[in-house]
Amino acid sequence: MKEELVRLQKYMADNGIASRRKSEEMIAAGKVKVNGRIAQIGDKVNPNKDKVTVFGKRVARVKRNYYIMLHKPRGFVTTMHDEMGRKCVADLVKDIPTRVYPVGRLDRESEGLLLLTNDGAFANALTHPSKHIPKTYRVTVRPDITKEQIEAFENGIVIDGRKTLPAEAHVLDKSEGRVVLEVVIYEGRNRQIRKMCEALGLEVARLKRVKIGSLKLGMLKQGDYRHLTEDEVHGLMVSAQLDKE
Repeated sequence: MKEELVRLQKYMADNGIASRRKSEEMIAAGKVKVNGRIAQIGDKVNPNKDKVTVFGKRVARVKRNYYIMLHKPRGFVTTMHDEMGRKCVADLVKDIPTRVYPVGRLDRESEGLLLLTNDGAFANALTHPSKHIPKTYRVTVRPDITKEQIEAFENGIVIDGRKTLPAEAHVLDKSEGRVVLEVVIYEGRNRQIRKMCEALGLEVARLKRVKIGSLKLGMLKQGDYRHLTEDEVHGLMVSAQLDKE
């Protein structure tokens, strides 16, 4: 019986090295070897026989999958290593006994719910562009917001030359010079909400992600994390329309 080969970037993601996209970047940069040979994009490996190394260190096959919810504070970059020496989310999950990596991202000045995992299939399901999992944010803007600006969120806003998918937006609280919104988006473009607000002339004072799909941040304290339950993992996979076996 012929043994099944898997794409190298999938093998790397499944074993907690990085997301598939980031793994492809590492391969393209010549940082990955298979059986001592520099790997190429498109390579496949036999998980039971081939030796894969990244930056000279062998990739160990993962025995357990981890699914982590982190309350990311402001001031942390969403990466496991930062060449500029900035605080990164890896510092907050140091005691996880295997390498996990972020599922999607929050920019440095944003806070709230961030998922981390070493399960490549899970990460890919939640971040694939074809999936439109709702992400809910609490956004404080200045100085005020009009009905027309609310409607613009719902109709789509052109950012980076392309119109966003329709979003949901409504006012939670309003005071002089300050409005708190709940905004729900269905895609994960870079700094999307900040760019949408900028396009409307709104200043973002605070941005916090409070929900992904059915998963709520709840009362988890800033800088703390917890493991997801099996039901929560399943719920996210259902949201991505991919049943987890």
